[in-house]
Amino acid sequence: MYITIKGKKLYWEKAGKGKPLIMIHGNGGNHRGFRKSVSLLKQKFTVYTLDLPGHGKSEGIKTYSYRDLASYIYEFIKKLGIKRPVFYGFSDGGIMGLLLASKKPQLFSKLIVSGVNVKPDGLKVLARFRMKLLYCLTKSKKIKMMLEEPNISKEELSRISVPVFLTRGEHDIVSKDHTEQIVKSIPKSRLTVFPNHFHGSYVVFSKAIGAYILKILKD
Repeated sequence: MYITIKGKKLYWEKAGKGKPLIMIHGNGGNHRGFRKSVSLLKQKFTVYTLDLPGHGKSEGIKTYSYRDLASYIYEFIKKLGIKRPVFYGFSDGGIMGLLLASKKPQLFSKLIVSGVNVKPDGLKVLARFRMKLLYCLTKSKKIKMMLEEPNISKEELSRISVPVFLTRGEHDIVSKDHTEQIVKSIPKSRLTVFPNHFHGSYVVFSKAIGAYILKILKD
């Protein structure tokens, strides 16, 4: 299905019945990466998946920033009248979730984020080097965004009032120390590490993150 937000056509899907759960993909991904997890989650939740602007089947935009992309998610929620959903975001999608939870404290009931960084240097040196090389070759505006953003302050993180569940792969591109600092900055947060996994190996085209979400939301 399509929805028009700020003059742009965005693609989204809905599956299942129950409490609302929104799932947002990472940079360069799309809603299809969640299909295996949605097959589990739709048994307990109404699952909404959205292609961000310039991803999947959604229209592109001229410039990319995390705060602007987060505003599209906010408008999507308001336009569909989704009340206090659980929010799941992978990588860039999780960054947008942190921004929204900080700015709109009543928007979500719970926040689950995987592989997030709040500063560009939260990424490991090798990961940033590869991004810089890829940007030199492609001049991609989406990659440029990752090199220059996000810039989320500790004060912004401290304003997040809902329970936050953070996850990372044992071999994530986000450094362990950076993730632990994020956890310390958010009042109601806890961290789960997926052993032997990388940045998105337990998320994209995997049921692992769906099973994890079911486990922590079983009550």
